[in-house]
Amino acid sequence: MRFIIVPGLDGSDDNHWQSTWESGWLPGATRIRPASWTHPDRDDWSTAIGNAIALADDPAVLIAHSLGCHAVAHWLTTVGSPTVRGAFLVAPPDPLAPTFPVDLLPTFTNLDAKPLPVPALLIASDNDPYCSVDAATRLATDWEVPLITTGNDGHLNSDSQLGLWPLGQQLLTSFLAGLRAS
Repeated sequence: MRFIIVPGLDGSDDNHWQSTWESGWLPGATRIRPASWTHPDRDDWSTAIGNAIALADDPAVLIAHSLGCHAVAHWLTTVGSPTVRGAFLVAPPDPLAPTFPVDLLPTFTNLDAKPLPVPALLIASDNDPYCSVDAATRLATDWEVPLITTGNDGHLNSDSQLGLWPLGQQLLTSFLAGLRAS
C-alpha cells in the first residue's frame, strides 16, 4: 500500500503528525507538491494529488489534513483513480464557518457535497476552531463516510502537540485492516 500525504494550508511543518508519519512511521509515503501552498488553488491541488497517484506503483491511500481533505474529496469525485483504495480525512475546515478565510481560499468555498467513491474515514475534534462537530457531521453525511471524534484536540495539527499521534495511528491501522479485508 502506498500512502499519499495531503496537508492543509502551507503544508505540514516538522512537528505535525503528518510529517512525523511521513518521516518514519509510514516509510515510502509521498507528500503532494502543489505550487500554491500559501494561496491554495483547488485545481492546482487536485493536479498535485493526481501527479502523486500517477507515481505510485501500488494501490494508494490518501491521508489528508484540514484543507487537504477538501482537495481530496474534490479530486475523488471529479477525477479519481481505480488505484486509490481509501481516504483518511482529518480535521476538514468548515467553509461556511466565520473562521474560514474566504479571501485567501476562494476556490475552496464552493465545495462539492458528493458521496466519496472510495472507503473513507473522517476524524474530527470536539473543539476544532475551524470545524464544529455539527459541521463535521454534515461533511460525513455529505461524503457518506463514518465520523470519529477524538475529544478536545483542537485542529489536530502542530498546535495540538500530538507528536506521532498514537490515536491517529490506531485509527489508520484499523481503517487499513478494513480495506484489506474488503
